[in-house]
Amino acid sequence: MESKEWSSGVWTHLTAVRRRSPLVQCITNLVSMDLVANTLLSAGASPAMVHSIAEVPDFTPHIHALCVNVGTLTPDWLPSMKSAAELAAQLGKPWVLDPAAVSCSGFRLKACLELVELKPSVIKGNGSEIIALSGSASLHQTKGADSSHESTEAIEAAKSLALSSGAVVAVSGAVDIVTDGKRVVGVHNGTKMMQRITATGCSLAGLIAAFLAVDPLQPLEATVSAMSVFGIAGELGGELANGPASLRMHLIDSLYGLDETTVVNRVKITRLG
Repeated sequence: MESKEWSSGVWTHLTAVRRRSPLVQCITNLVSMDLVANTLLSAGASPAMVHSIAEVPDFTPHIHALCVNVGTLTPDWLPSMKSAAELAAQLGKPWVLDPAAVSCSGFRLKACLELVELKPSVIKGNGSEIIALSGSASLHQTKGADSSHESTEAIEAAKSLALSSGAVVAVSGAVDIVTDGKRVVGVHNGTKMMQRITATGCSLAGLIAAFLAVDPLQPLEATVSAMSVFGIAGELGGELANGPASLRMHLIDSLYGLDETTVVNRVKITRLG
């Protein structure tokens, strides 16, 4: 299935998010909360930055999707993440794991492996994070949350992780890779300057959760759509921006203003396997 065949599905997913405004619980890092929330709002979803374990039993049953990002992980936050993920899985609600900087410490790697055991619908990371989480690399082989690997270098690790975890695995990069262990799809939208804005990857994970909320039975297709939409918004924002700070603003505005013609004409999706 090439770009033209994917484009109508991408637009259908975006319009569903706008129409249904799914409630997405985000247990995300302190650096990313603002951009994640604004990304979800501009796409039409409803973000909730609810991270206290005391609120999980009352709040999580009412969400449509969950996003867990370990970027500023602490021992105090991990029980909340695990509790919300376990409850979401029990209730059949889709959830996304973003294993930010997974290999920078033994504590973080162990925490992410424990979260994988709670059956995320999608695992989204950069090339280095996916390689580390799949067991193909040792500790300290990444530069914090930055990737030392191209997304295409992580295809086999992503396929292996997808098969072992049961999750769709998304690898962000110059070409975004999405796989369920068998199918491999490449999303070619986006602009390089997005890497110069903190929390774009975290925001993408939140957007994937929103798209999963409206199409939970097709997690690969929903993930591909979210990545393409976010990339298109980045391309449009990049055309107006003078640098990373203005790109951040124009990215949010462009996501809010996406129309069908723009989406259909700009989708760049290919089957890689």
